[in-house]
This record gives sequence, structure tokens and C-alpha cells, in this order.
Amino acid sequence: MVKITSYATRDIRFPTSLDKTGSDAMNVAGDYSAAYCIFYTDAELTGHGLTFTIGRGNEIVRAAIGEFASMVIGKDLDQLTANWGRTWRYLVSDSQIRWIGPEKGVTQLALAAVVNALWDLWGKSLGKPVWRIVADMTPEEVVRCIDFRYITDALTPGEAIALLRENEKGKQERIKEAESNTAVPAYTTSAGWLGYPENKLRSLLQESVQLGYKHFKLKVGGSVEDDRRRLAIAREVIGYDKGNVLMVDANQVWSVPEAIDWMRELAEFKPWFIEEPTSPDDILGHAAIKKALSNTPHGPIGVATGEMCQNRIIFKQLLQAGALTVLQVDACRVGGVNEVLAILLMAKKFGVPIVPHSGGVGLPEYTQHLSTIDYVVVSGKKSLLEAISHLHEHFVHPATIRHGYYVTPTAPGYSAEMKESSLEAFEFPGEEGKSFWRTDEAKGILDAPRVLGLRV
Repeated sequence: MVKITSYATRDIRFPTSLDKTGSDAMNVAGDYSAAYCIFYTDAELTGHGLTFTIGRGNEIVRAAIGEFASMVIGKDLDQLTANWGRTWRYLVSDSQIRWIGPEKGVTQLALAAVVNALWDLWGKSLGKPVWRIVADMTPEEVVRCIDFRYITDALTPGEAIALLRENEKGKQERIKEAESNTAVPAYTTSAGWLGYPENKLRSLLQESVQLGYKHFKLKVGGSVEDDRRRLAIAREVIGYDKGNVLMVDANQVWSVPEAIDWMRELAEFKPWFIEEPTSPDDILGHAAIKKALSNTPHGPIGVATGEMCQNRIIFKQLLQAGALTVLQVDACRVGGVNEVLAILLMAKKFGVPIVPHSGGVGLPEYTQHLSTIDYVVVSGKKSLLEAISHLHEHFVHPATIRHGYYVTPTAPGYSAEMKESSLEAFEFPGEEGKSFWRTDEAKGILDAPRVLGLRV
């Protein structure tokens, strides 16, 4: 039996704003960051979890992590995992903390770091990667991981069990595919950051084609003229008739009418979908955009969103409204593994493919497990998973792409544990002589205007 004895939190920030990695129309110069949680035990086991942010505000999430982490100190891991859905409900039931959510925003991001750290600890205690824990569960055990409050009008526990039982057929074959690293095809965003110059865009796309990628995503939303020029370069490299697929991502910069008009201007480049065309909370807006773009002169353009969707309730409504072509759940935004399982099952019921958001530090390490769970346990259908090429070197067990597929994780846990050397080198504000954030180079970031692109 493993007892949780204490926890630690850390504020980790990587200076990605220096080279515009991660830049898009809304987020001009983010510093990819992790509010980091570690659980210590009375055994030689630790659980590591993080939640992704892009710089300022990471310290707020870190503070909130402590509010949740303190709730499991002194508890046995077996006690917490015996009925995971009840544990999840327990963690969101502090009414004073819930008041500043509920189940959204900073509190939900903080909850994810805690919940994911517990799953990491559980995996290590069982000697299994997280995806395999879920793959080895019965349908009833999977459903017991979920808090169904607020979603039974879309999916009941009984319906979820039936969906999982239905998918038991062929499950062992899918596990073998996972073990042979052919369960999760990857797509790349690494070439398409909005801040990259056009020559870098072209060269990175060419490199991605040579690496075997078939799906490519570019950021849009700066200006129609710039978008048309960049998408023309993309189609020049990847072609229209070579089996390659183009996707575009606006990161919430448009109103609903603006999104429709703008995407009609880009329709000739035949994108599969437009990601985050408007506010992530606008369910009816997404439905209207999807309807308007379903029949352009150049063919349909789908709608995708999810990286900023705050909980299972928002996803429930998006699915009920028929607003999604693709569902892009985030491993941190919705509060951890348990709520993701609820969302995967709702997507299965509504017939919408899962393509998790994976464009941030630590997210590919997490989402490789989630996409494997979706394929092996929930949907039984291969989808796609976003891949980025940066910051993996900071992880003990980094996500890896081989022959266009994610290499299925085999190390026990949830793959989010960072190297101690990286934690020290990028802790904020960090120690003098150890942390980047104490150097002269960091001053250019720290002294930069707080809101880029807007002056008053």
C-alpha cells in the first residue's frame, strides 16, 4: 500500500517567445510553461503532473494546485483509485474553491496537474503506462472513473458501459497495434506557427514531407492576404493530389460572421477544418460556422475546437448542437484523465473523431496515452494526434514519432516527469546561477510590453 505523504509545486517556463515558437494570431509571444506538481509517498515512488500555460499566470495556477494537492495528503493511493469518479467529485467539492470556478479556468487547470500526477503515481505503482491501465479495465471499471454529473442528458453510465462492451470486440488486436507503435498517426503543427517567416515555413514543410507526415496545420488570422500567401506556399509544397491534408487554426480571433467570411476567402486551399474559429464558449457560433462552411464553392470545411473548452459540459453542448467535425480535447484544460474519459465516450456516442490538442509543453507526452485509450478502448477507430518538435528533451520519457506514428509509451506512469536539470534550469524566478530567468537574456522577455500588438 502506498500512502501520499507530501507534495511540491514548481513554476517552470521555457523562453519560446524568443523564436516565436507557438505563435499564432491570438498568442503572439508565449513562453511555454508548466505549473508542476510532485507527490511524495512513503515508498520510493513519486507522482508527477503538470498543466500547460504560456507564461504569466503560471504562478496563479501553481498556487491553486496546492489547494487541491493538500486534499489527498495522508491518503492511501488504493483508497483514491478504488472509485476514481468519487475521488474526482471529492476534489471539486471544496465549496470555497469551487466558487472561483466552478470546474473551469484556473481551478480546472490546477486540478489537472493534481489528477494527472495521481494517475502517474498509480501507473508507477502498478508498473504500467496510463493507457495500459485503462486498456486492462473492464467497461464497468472505466465508467467508475467518471463523474457523470451534468452529462446524463447526453450519456448515462449504462450507455457508456454498453458502448465500451460493444468495442471489446477487436480490443486485443488493437492492443497489439499499440504495442507495435501503429495505433496513433501523427500530424505536424511545427511548420505553421504564425511568427515564422515564409522561408522557414517552406523549409519546415519540406522537411515534414520528407519525414513522412501526411497532415499539416498552419496558423491563420493575421490578415487574409498573408494567410492566402502562406497557404499557397503550403499547397505548393504538399500538393493537392498527393494524399496530403491541410488544416488551419485561427485561435479564437474572429467573430462568427468574420470567421465565415474569412474562411470563404481561404476555401480554395481546401482545408479539412478550421480550428478555433471563434470564442471557445460559443456553442451556437460554432454550429453556425459549421453550417455556413458545409457547402463552399470549393467543398466543405469542417470545424474543430477543444483546447480551450473548459469542461465536459461545454463539450456535451457542442456535440448536442452538431457544432463539431473534430473534437480536440486538451489533457489539462478539462481537469485530467477522468474527465477526458467522459468526453471520449460522449464523442463516441455522437460519432465525432477525437484529435486531442497537443501543441504545448508536456501535452504530447500526455495525449499519446489519451489517443491510445481512444483507439484501443473507446472508439476503435484510428484518428490523428498533433505533434510538435520542441521541448521533448526536458522529459524523462519523451514522446517520440517514428514512421509517422507516435511510439506507444511503455514506461510506467503518465510520461510527464521532467528531468531535474530542466526543472532547475527553467524554474521561475529560479535560483541565481541556475535558472535562465536570472540571466541578462531573460530581461528582454521580462521587460517586454505585457500585451503585444495592442497599445493604449
